Amino acid sequence: MRRIKTVLGLAMRFASGFALGAAMLANAAQAQSNYPNRPIRVIVPYPAGGIVDIVARAVTEQVGRDWKHTVIIEARPGGNSNIGTTAVARSEPDGYTWLVTGPAALVNPTLYKDAGWDALKDLRCVGLAVWGQSVALVHPSMPAGTIKEFVEIARKKPGELNFGNPSTGSSIDLSAQKLFQAAGIKLTNVGYKGQPQALIDLMPNLMHFEIVSLELALPHIKAGSVKPLAVMTDKRVAELPDVPTIAEAGFPEATYVPWYGIYVPAGTPDVISEKINDGINKALQNPEMQRQLAVANIPGKPMPLADLAALMKADHEKPTKVIATSGMALQ
Repeated sequence: MRRIKTVLGLAMRFASGFALGAAMLANAAQAQSNYPNRPIRVIVPYPAGGIVDIVARAVTEQVGRDWKHTVIIEARPGGNSNIGTTAVARSEPDGYTWLVTGPAALVNPTLYKDAGWDALKDLRCVGLAVWGQSVALVHPSMPAGTIKEFVEIARKKPGELNFGNPSTGSSIDLSAQKLFQAAGIKLTNVGYKGQPQALIDLMPNLMHFEIVSLELALPHIKAGSVKPLAVMTDKRVAELPDVPTIAEAGFPEATYVPWYGIYVPAGTPDVISEKINDGINKALQNPEMQRQLAVANIPGKPMPLADLAALMKADHEKPTKVIATSGMALQ
């Protein structure tokens, strides 16, 4: 009799556990099918008003309009973007916390002893917001009209010329390090908190070489306060048709086209990740969105999840090699 009671008790506990598990699965499935049903928080790990913030607002707010849903942009700067990125990587993988950022998401885990996340294990890219475009600049008084001429000058003055670096490990820094390695030159690194301040110091010739985002550099190029030597892209840009690409200038190894992506925690269910990806791709094809991005010289590109995963892996490996051979200090 006791054995029968024990068996019945086990059976009841099994049935209860099974029912609870089934209910949890049903609730999870319902939550995914109803997604989104509460506001989506988009974290930007940089100060408000910068290029990443502009991209985040343009693309994710368009997704919100398409979905008729609330999207809240939250700037969470600090730690060279580590604070905001870590917050997303460790958040609940339910699709309600997004990250918009640039190469730092892939670079910082290599650059820092403990960035707070593993790029390929903790984050999943669900959208390519935009491709970045940048241009190599010198002061107009620099007796160099091409990158090769500048390299010759730098080779004769190792360590005497200053490079205005907006942020260690940034796309600008990586572009410069790739060029310096390919050309075999050494410049003195001068750190800044962002591109605007670095550019201000190039104009009075306090800095001797900088790489600056195209959007930020164009007004100063047109005003004649800085001189472009090459665009760091894989093809020429319409606004500077006479300025060669870095490959055309003789240094194809230095070509680096950074991109700004939209990420969620790696454990986010496929059905939700796919819906977010579809929403971002649709937003990028919106005519008004395309106009805004074109004006800012940051073209977007719709991509499926599989292609984004491959791009993320490839662009994680490239900067890692640059960092390992550039002498960038591990933070």
